[in-house]
Amino acid sequence: MTLNRPALALGNGPRGVHDARRWIAGGLREMGREDLVEAAEIGTSELVTNALLHGEAPISVTLGGTPEHPRVEVRDASRERPVLPTEPDPAAGHDSAGLDGLEGLDGLDDVLLTFGRGLGIVARAAQAWGADIDEDGKVVWFTPAAEIGEEEAVGTITGESGPSPASGDEQPTELVVEQVPVAAYLSFQRHYRELRREVRLLALAHEQEYPLAKTLSDLFGSLERVLRDDLGADQAERARAQGRPTTDLRVRLRKDDERRLERLSELLDLADAFCREERLLSVARTPEQESFQRWFLAEVLRQAAGEGAVAWETIASRPAAGPQGLPSARSSVS
Repeated sequence: MTLNRPALALGNGPRGVHDARRWIAGGLREMGREDLVEAAEIGTSELVTNALLHGEAPISVTLGGTPEHPRVEVRDASRERPVLPTEPDPAAGHDSAGLDGLEGLDGLDDVLLTFGRGLGIVARAAQAWGADIDEDGKVVWFTPAAEIGEEEAVGTITGESGPSPASGDEQPTELVVEQVPVAAYLSFQRHYRELRREVRLLALAHEQEYPLAKTLSDLFGSLERVLRDDLGADQAERARAQGRPTTDLRVRLRKDDERRLERLSELLDLADAFCREERLLSVARTPEQESFQRWFLAEVLRQAAGEGAVAWETIASRPAAGPQGLPSARSSVS
């Protein structure tokens, strides 16, 4: 079984804690990291318990990072900032009444294992840990330690800042990309956010081991305004809410943004190569995602250069093109 596995969706009941622990332990053993299983199981129990008690559905767990430095991530739909161990915990002193909202009793022992101990136990089971907040909710993560320690690793909250400002006073070029498939476009936005978080957390937790991750994280961050504000993400969200399968996106682009988008296309190919070689534990793009993203980025750059539009419908049936000029994966992340 491949190490690059999609996230595991968890149910609303405490059984989800047991399922998450077993799934994470299985993934670590699969990659030969038996040394991390104990700390990973304990930290996972705490994060999933917190998500069940204080987060919002849907809740999922996954493995990110690399085989050398795997990372446990628990996502829920709440954007509420988690309380770090060094901060006053408003939930301190809660009793078992807090369990009333959980469905079923199967797996309750797993919930009670960590209930009430806060995120301090995660900090002791981790080399590094924190939370990353985005528009879809939050991911609370940790890189498991080889053993449970007495000292608590310092948690870090990321992702709360707004989009990067526009560069200078340059007036953007405005153009229209017609008949964009809404579902494919929103999948592109989600993939970018997930990849940006991946390299950001890899740089945050292990910058010395992966210096390129910091460079990639900075570049992805510089594209935040472009992808969220300038390439029509809000328009696509409105089209989805209205039930429209396609929509015309009015976008704007500056010269600096054009160069960044060209580089983004190369980096998406590079990230896929890492995933397929299992150097990153993320899931690579599907051929359909790759085909659409190549068309959309190329279409924006074509029109910005004054060339004519090429409709998605005319190439949608073609197989995804292979990477052009893809750098060697061996020159990468380490």
